[in-house]
Amino acid sequence: MTLKERSIALLRECDRSRSRFFEMREQDRSPDFYKEVKPHADHWHLQIDEWQKEASEYIRLNRPKHVHKMQIDNAAEGMGQFIVQSFFKETGKKRFIQTIQAAEYTLQTLIRAIEETGEKQ
Repeated sequence: MTLKERSIALLRECDRSRSRFFEMREQDRSPDFYKEVKPHADHWHLQIDEWQKEASEYIRLNRPKHVHKMQIDNAAEGMGQFIVQSFFKETGKKRFIQTIQAAEYTLQTLIRAIEETGEKQ
């Protein structure tokens, strides 16, 4: 999977996390942590770790103008948190949505940078 493809997959998961958050509130239910939350989170945490390594290396090699390592690190940390938080109706809405928006911005900016360099990353 290329860096661009992995970034697009994470962007989709941002959208799914937002949807899941509102569904859990609507359904007013609590998930089974070991059957629902943990397997989903474990899968995406591996994807986030790989993305973070690849994106950091891409930045080191290509020095894109509008994406920096600190943004990648912050987005990775935020995604790791909101993917888990999306399962719980008790999660605070404002901060949850802001964290997703920040991650989406970083992912979109990275995708644009990759497209501008025209490289198969």
